[in-house]
Amino acid sequence: MIGLTHICARLALAFSALLIPMALVCPPAYSDGTPVRVRGSVVSLDGSKLVVRAKDGKDVSVSLADNFAALAVVKSSMADIKEGTFIGTATVTQPDTTLRSVEVVVFPDSLRGTAEGHYPWDLGSSSMMTNATVANAVKAVDGQTVTVTYKGGEKKIDIPANVPVVALVPASKDDIAPGAIVFVPAERQSDGSLHAGAVLFGKDGVIPPM
Repeated sequence: MIGLTHICARLALAFSALLIPMALVCPPAYSDGTPVRVRGSVVSLDGSKLVVRAKDGKDVSVSLADNFAALAVVKSSMADIKEGTFIGTATVTQPDTTLRSVEVVVFPDSLRGTAEGHYPWDLGSSSMMTNATVANAVKAVDGQTVTVTYKGGEKKIDIPANVPVVALVPASKDDIAPGAIVFVPAERQSDGSLHAGAVLFGKDGVIPPM
């Protein structure tokens, strides 16, 4: 039986126009069931081998797919969070059980539906990630409140005015230079190595907040 990871790889090769969505959406076959999100600055990128200096000062090696996607993380604004927009936002639960955003990623239409849903994240205690479409947005003095919908659910999220808002744009692999700040959604293999199909890097001084 052909695994889903293999199917995703085949589709990505066959349909190059779908490379970026495939790299981010297709679920990997984790040997230990745990995704590894690598955050830090690029030490080197040599072919398919990426070395990242993590926040704890340790170097982390990631093996990249031959056709890995390069996505630039650029500055966006609250004005881009509007009805019909597909966003990703990490949230924390407040004492009154409402959700408060700590960062927002605005996806282009070509990436609509990427990793859609509401699931655990690792930006603080009990943080969650919600990738969904904005159904309603209400502006407030100190930000706005949005209602987002995804397959099987709906959430109401408060977005303070001071949270970082960024957007993703397709980029060249050549733009991933030493010193670039990156976010790499990777998968751990049975031998302990990390593999990834995409690299998100900050552009023009932007630090990926996800």
